[in-house]
Amino acid sequence: MNRSELVAALSERAEVTRKDADAVLAALAEVTGEVVAKGEEKVTIPGFLTFERTHRAARTARNPQTGEPIKIPAGYSVKVSAGSKLKEAAKGK
Repeated sequence: MNRSELVAALSERAEVTRKDADAVLAALAEVTGEVVAKGEEKVTIPGFLTFERTHRAARTARNPQTGEPIKIPAGYSVKVSAGSKLKEAAKGK
């Protein structure tokens, strides 16, 4: 399902216009991005998803072509965890 299909499904299910559904989806993405960028707290949609910023330590890896060690600097990543309702849906229940 792509974004336009998701917007269409949301607008039908919530009985709102596609424009309104698209605006809500865009606002959700924007707010989630802002909170994750700060890294101070998680964004949790109970039973569905949790987004949180994680820190990755600096490490040494190997170039697969040459076998030469390379240094990868410390940085940040995003951890997305499925909630209980989403896990049950994935099982087909």
